[in-house]
Amino acid sequence: MKNIIFLAPPAAGKGTLSEMLVEKYGYCHISTGDLLREEIKNGTEIGKQAESLMKDGKFVSDDVIIELISNRITKKDCENGYILDGFPRTLNQALKYDELLSKLNKDLGVVIYIDIDKQLAMNRACSRITCPKCGRIYNKYSNEMKPKQEGMCDDCGVLLTQRADDSEQTFINRFDEYVNKTMPLYDYYKNKGVLKVIKSHESKYETFDEAIKVIED
Repeated sequence: MKNIIFLAPPAAGKGTLSEMLVEKYGYCHISTGDLLREEIKNGTEIGKQAESLMKDGKFVSDDVIIELISNRITKKDCENGYILDGFPRTLNQALKYDELLSKLNKDLGVVIYIDIDKQLAMNRACSRITCPKCGRIYNKYSNEMKPKQEGMCDDCGVLLTQRADDSEQTFINRFDEYVNKTMPLYDYYKNKGVLKVIKSHESKYETFDEAIKVIED
């Protein structure tokens, strides 16, 4: 299967789509945030360095992130394809990732930009509720995304919570900032001929069908 990089504004449904692709194709889902938390939890040298930087409000260097990605994508469970979530975030990271792939003789795969109307994204975000235990995302007003029991996680049976920053104005700021920062990456991958754009629909299954067409093309 093609490796995937997702570029997606907040509330475009990237997490839900990733879960569906993992279930259908057996992709390895790689989140840079999860990788960092795992290193910190295990007390590795990278973890100690990252934790120190994060405590001071500083960003982890691109070289550290690339090292984490390199360690992860060379594991056996990535041989049949992986999804990168939250990486690359900058043009410099994209360039360094290209260098890494060349060194490892791995294929970039496809970059999928999930296009979503800002109003739809805001409606989703402001009605989004999350399980604090497993991280599963629900939506109070979507028939497809509602929990079976109101306010409770289907899997963990714990009370669902809403993110404090899922207010309308905060969301608009996050959305605009993401789109502005992502445009250099969008243009970079478009010029490389690997960018595909799909639409985020009201129904996650319609979005999933679009993604499948891109992956199986």
